[in-house]
Amino acid sequence: MIVIVDYGLGNIHNVKRAVEFLGYDVVLSRDPETIQAADQLILPGVGHFKDAMTAIRHYQLDTLLQQCKQPMIGICLGMQLMYEGSEEGHVAGLGLLKGHITEIQTPYTVPHLGWNNLIANYAELKHDVYFVHSYQAPMNDDVIAYAEYGTDIPGIVQHGRYIGIQFHPEKSGQIGLDILAQALKGGWQHA
Repeated sequence: MIVIVDYGLGNIHNVKRAVEFLGYDVVLSRDPETIQAADQLILPGVGHFKDAMTAIRHYQLDTLLQQCKQPMIGICLGMQLMYEGSEEGHVAGLGLLKGHITEIQTPYTVPHLGWNNLIANYAELKHDVYFVHSYQAPMNDDVIAYAEYGTDIPGIVQHGRYIGIQFHPEKSGQIGLDILAQALKGGWQHA
């Protein structure tokens, strides 16, 4: 069973439909026992980092998510919440991934909105996907694929059992579903 963590901010129903379409049993929950019983967790998110962390703490999910041993996929803001902290609201994140979220520094318009090409050493990831965000994760050894937007922006990161997807796979057509399916199977190996 896959649990999509429902802390009140996120595109959870579209993500749920995408995961169900891929053939998985999925539930939306913030119940600690349900989360602990999951085979995998998905942390979605749309909105402001500080608001999201405030909601996660309100529902006492921060410590629970930090202690969970299952694989976890963060999508969009959910990916950013997995880091140590963010310039957006200047608050601490979950600390599951090393580094801090920073505002996108680019000569182009922010937010980074719309279709952009993923770049990676993996041919199956060289496709357009749909982004909506103003802040980005660090470019480091965890980056599996990135997009160019006047600067390099991580699109997919993986560190052990933690996977982050900055774009919206549920809004990125068949390639988005393929990427989400690969993440649910355990992700990618670095080249």
